[in-house]
Amino acid sequence: MNVREAIRMSPQELAAFLAQERTVVCGTVGRGGVPHLMPLWYVVRDGELWAWTYAASQKVRNLERDPRATLLVEAGEVYEELRGVMLTAETVIERDGAAVAALGLELYTRYHEALSDEVRSMIEHQAPKRVALRFVERSRTSWDHRKLTAAG
Repeated sequence: MNVREAIRMSPQELAAFLAQERTVVCGTVGRGGVPHLMPLWYVVRDGELWAWTYAASQKVRNLERDPRATLLVEAGEVYEELRGVMLTAETVIERDGAAVAALGLELYTRYHEALSDEVRSMIEHQAPKRVALRFVERSRTSWDHRKLTAAG
């Protein structure tokens, strides 16, 4: 049996993994061609990863020039526990203030559960300075090394 196939996550396993994990590392192409890697909080909407960030950030400038991104979500401390997914994606930058604010509320709800009025106000205040990033998946590679011992 092909090891790569044996450790690939099923769609259900991948959905559960993305729901559990909290940070995606987003790689963009910098001006000089050097990869630019930054961590982001994310939510999954209809199978797509979404994040928000400051509109003036380097990653947004990079994505405006070249919308390609590579995303990595990984977990595990030792080799036998490693699991993750790498996605290549085209990035759609959403600038509509209401949509950006709605995503901000969704993110903070995911990471903090209950939202105080103060946090809601902070998100609404930040939204005009931010953009939403929708990562449209082009390819995927996933792995779950815990399956190695089960297959072994």
